[in-house]
Amino acid sequence: MEESGILPENSRILRVCENGSALSVMSVDHYENFPVASLLLPPALRAPVAAIYHFARAADDIADEGDASPQERLDGLEAFVVGLDEIEVGKTPEHPVLHALSSVIVQHGLPIQLFRDLLDAFTQDVRQQRYANYPELLLYCRHSANPVGRLVLLLAGVPTPQELKQSDAICTALQLINFWQDVAIDWQKGRLYLPETDLRTFGVTEAEIAAGTLTAAWKDLMAFEIARSRALMESGAPLVRALTGRLGWEIRLTVQGGLRILEKIEAVEYDVFHRRPTLRLPDWFRMFWRACKM
Repeated sequence: MEESGILPENSRILRVCENGSALSVMSVDHYENFPVASLLLPPALRAPVAAIYHFARAADDIADEGDASPQERLDGLEAFVVGLDEIEVGKTPEHPVLHALSSVIVQHGLPIQLFRDLLDAFTQDVRQQRYANYPELLLYCRHSANPVGRLVLLLAGVPTPQELKQSDAICTALQLINFWQDVAIDWQKGRLYLPETDLRTFGVTEAEIAAGTLTAAWKDLMAFEIARSRALMESGAPLVRALTGRLGWEIRLTVQGGLRILEKIEAVEYDVFHRRPTLRLPDWFRMFWRACKM
C-alpha cells in the first residue's frame, strides 16, 4: 500500500485528499479530494461523512476503474443520477450506497445539487482529458472538490457565505495540489490537468511530459502552478479559526498537509515524474506544529 501523500494514515476512514487505506479497511486509491471522516472528526459526523464517501467512491469507480467502455461508464453514472432523482422526490433507491445516502440527505437536509455536481465531475472525467485554461480547470474543481467541503460544513452547522467561500478555496487548492503531485499518474490514464494555455506560455510540450523530461521550462511552469495553488490555499486557511474542536483540527492538518506537499514538490525540484512527493513521519510533526500556530 502506497504511503499517504497529504493526510495521515491513521486519520482516514474517509478521504479524498490522497492515496492509502483507512481505519475501516476501505481502499481510497483513486478518489482524491475528500476531507476525512476520521478520529479527529466529531463522532456524530463520521457516519454521514462515510455515507457521502461511499457514494463518491462508488461513482468514481464507475468512471475510472476496470475496462468498461466510455458509454458503459456514462450509463453507470446515469443510474446514480436516477437514484438522486428518486431521493429528491422522497423515494429510497434500492442501490445500497444510494439507500444509505438517502437517509443522510433527508436527516441533515443536504442539498441534492451538491451530489449532482460530484456526478458531473465524474462524467467529465469520462468525456474530457484536457483543459484549455485555468478558469475551465477551476470549473471542474467546483464540481469535483468543492461540494465535499460544503457538505462537511453543512453537516457541522450553518456555514456563513464567507466560510463556504473559504472552504471552496481549500478544496480547490487540494484538488490542484493533487494534480501537480500526480502529473505522471494522470498521464498514464490519458489525462492532463495542466491548462493548455499555461503549457503554451511556458513552452512545455506534451511530448516532454510523456518522456518525463525535466526542463527549465517545466520547472518554471510548476513553480507558477505551485505559487498559485499556495495562494489559493492560504486564502481559505482562515476558515480554521471559525471551526472549533475536532473539526477545526481536521481542517488545520488538511491545510498544512496540502502546503507541505507543495514544499516537497519544490524540494525535488519539480521532478514529479520520478519522485512523487509523499508525507513521512517527520512531516507530521512539522504539520502539527504549524497547525498549532494557525
